[in-house]
Amino acid sequence: MGAGIENYRTTRLPRAGETILGHKFFIGFGGKGANQCVQSARLGANTSLICKVGKDSFGNDYVENLKKNGISTAFVGQTTEAATGTASIIVNNEGQNVIVIVPGANLLLNFEDLKRASDVIQKAKVLVCQLEISPAVSLEALKMARASGGMMGLTRDIIQEHNKHNECKSIPPHNKVNEMTSKPDLCLCPPSVAVVKTLFNPAPALVDLDPQFYTHSDIFCCNETEAEILTGIPVGNLEDAEKVGHTLLERGCKLVIVTLGAEGCMMISVEEPIPKHVPAGKVRAVDTTGAGDSFVGALAFYLAYYPKLPMEEMIRKSNCVASVSVQASGTQSSYPYRKDLPQDLF
Repeated sequence: MGAGIENYRTTRLPRAGETILGHKFFIGFGGKGANQCVQSARLGANTSLICKVGKDSFGNDYVENLKKNGISTAFVGQTTEAATGTASIIVNNEGQNVIVIVPGANLLLNFEDLKRASDVIQKAKVLVCQLEISPAVSLEALKMARASGGMMGLTRDIIQEHNKHNECKSIPPHNKVNEMTSKPDLCLCPPSVAVVKTLFNPAPALVDLDPQFYTHSDIFCCNETEAEILTGIPVGNLEDAEKVGHTLLERGCKLVIVTLGAEGCMMISVEEPIPKHVPAGKVRAVDTTGAGDSFVGALAFYLAYYPKLPMEEMIRKSNCVASVSVQASGTQSSYPYRKDLPQDLF
């Protein structure tokens, strides 16, 4: 999703029915999918965004903004049937926020748009999805990514790239060995080695989320609020997050990350069913808006470019990137570039 963002700064958040004075206003770029894509791109990822914006000033500006961030806009459609999605954000002096989203053109992204983008989806190393477009379309994208990993979906280039970096021990007798590499053109390694890795961020969260989202996501990443909406478990501490993790594993998730703001993250997986707390460094937050998207975008980057890193280390590094973003105002405007980060993150 791409969206125009209206930011309002106040000393505190208003109560229901209350009018208060703000002290700052500005317009920027946002939308969860676009935010995540921008953060990945600023870390050095080759990214493409699949979305729809209005044929209006916001939409035109947004396409230019994506291009300036080095993001492919080949599958960013523009429509006259709806306005570009917008979000209004109120931020208090402590950096806490409340957000109202009007999806607009994002909800017009459809299955035909996905079909046109099928090649880029199936050739990606990582697909990131959210719920600011139609949930059915997000789910279909996850299914397309998953389908690309079957043996029938493997191109010779993908197979040879895999064989170049892996010692394949289980070889079918009919396999032809590549004379140049002394490795087979096909192997019996688990299909996941060539599957597009799927990272799902269930935001905005739905109480009645389709159960297929749990089983089609390699990584299921939610924050405390989303976790409560999905499971009914209020998350006030690490133990609550662990309960959420166990519940989501029972629903079919493979690996669950619950982001906990300044407290970092909790991770749990089918392979490692003992929950782990990955703390975040302590910083002074100026504006937490978009910090979760910065984290997801950074995690997508590490999944794609450092796939052999332990997941705990990927999360730790993503925490570091997100902690930089909260020290500046704005959403995408606060996202750090690779050159501005400690090089031990890479």
